[in-house]
Amino acid sequence: MGDTTTTSSSSPFSASGAATIALESDSGGISSVLPLEPMPTGEPPRPWLRMSMFWRTQELEPHVAEGARQMASLVNLSRAALVYADAIERISLIKELGEQEQVHILPREAGDRYTPFTRNSIERAISHGLAANLGESTILACSVNDKPGLWIGFDIQGDPYWLLMERSRAAIVQRSSTWLRWMTLIGVLSLIGAAAISLLLNRPLRQLAAAAASVREGKYAALRLNEATVTNEVRDVNIAFNRMANQLAKAEQDRAQMLAGISHDLRTPLARLRLEIEMSVPEEDARVHMSDDISQVDTIIGKFLDYARPGNRTLHSMQLARLVRTGAAPFLVRDDILVRINVDPALYVLCDEVEFARVIANLLENARRYGKTPGENRARVRIAATAREGWVTLRVHDHGPGVPDSILSQLTLPFFRADGARTAAAGSGLGLAIVSRIVESMEGRLHVVNAPSGGLMVIVQLRQASAPPATGPSGL
Repeated sequence: MGDTTTTSSSSPFSASGAATIALESDSGGISSVLPLEPMPTGEPPRPWLRMSMFWRTQELEPHVAEGARQMASLVNLSRAALVYADAIERISLIKELGEQEQVHILPREAGDRYTPFTRNSIERAISHGLAANLGESTILACSVNDKPGLWIGFDIQGDPYWLLMERSRAAIVQRSSTWLRWMTLIGVLSLIGAAAISLLLNRPLRQLAAAAASVREGKYAALRLNEATVTNEVRDVNIAFNRMANQLAKAEQDRAQMLAGISHDLRTPLARLRLEIEMSVPEEDARVHMSDDISQVDTIIGKFLDYARPGNRTLHSMQLARLVRTGAAPFLVRDDILVRINVDPALYVLCDEVEFARVIANLLENARRYGKTPGENRARVRIAATAREGWVTLRVHDHGPGVPDSILSQLTLPFFRADGARTAAAGSGLGLAIVSRIVESMEGRLHVVNAPSGGLMVIVQLRQASAPPATGPSGL
């Protein structure tokens, strides 16, 4: 292999951020241009060499330039020392450099075989920078005549020499990215630590959210938070939440007991009044009106109890058609309401049988009182059901006067009563509120709308269920 020299520009990097090194033949012509990226026959590309312009300009290029300047300074000092030393001192100086500084000065022969220091992009950048500091005739090789090392070819008063030093001087430059690896490792460990801390913080928050959802649904004792957790703040929150849930459960129980007592205390004198009216009021009309008033008071008390009943319910798969007919049975024999039912017997829903019958009864009673068809003395009600995407939608549609759109959202509020035609009859104002409360307790949804064809439509949506397995002996 012939001698090589390097050509340089103002920077060891090209305009695109990559450095190039040019090889010249013995005749002085440029034979090829080597890019900074590794040659196909060299070592495989390293991922960290393909970093951003910030890394190349702020970290890689300054270290390469500094390393090249240090090598050039060593060559210049050695050359100056040898030039100004006489023949006897020159031999002693060369020996001292080799023993103390591990720097050897050797004559360069025309037949020396060397391998350019260009195996990767860092080595090519160092070679380019060294040539920029010492001149185009400078050679940087990784081995000469199969002897490895860091070889720098230079001239002393026209005579060619080799300066041999340890490769560790160049390795210092190549290890300049070690801090980046450490920073990357620290960043990864920081992210792992942050994720672990996030999990530790989010777990009690998720448990608290689940417990709050249970309390909202009236299941006060369904989920208890851990009061023995290590974190003081989380433990205090869990203890306070559990105490709150206990107090709410006790308040709910006290309310139920109080309402049950009120019902008993009120209905007992009402029963005595009804008996006294039947026995002591001679006029038939007065007796009927007084009895109706007592029945209305008794109905209102029953509505209060229905609304105050706890919301915990056990849901089962029930046949919708049978439940609708059970709840509508008392209204099918009345003259002031006509009920048409169109429900597929194959539809099953998740619900509480007794509570769902109460829903149907309240909706039909509401339609009977307030939804009479104009021009008739009775209400016409149609009940139909459809299933879609895991939900069963039940529609109860009367053909009465309807209500203003502005108050539709208030109809399910306790004790709210709309003005107008639908308030002709007396009531407690709890009918639709009870329906809404029961439907929500069965994980369903309730909507009240004015039907396009007229009248009020109550839409009840419940989760669809599969038919329960048949019981009893099978036929042979």
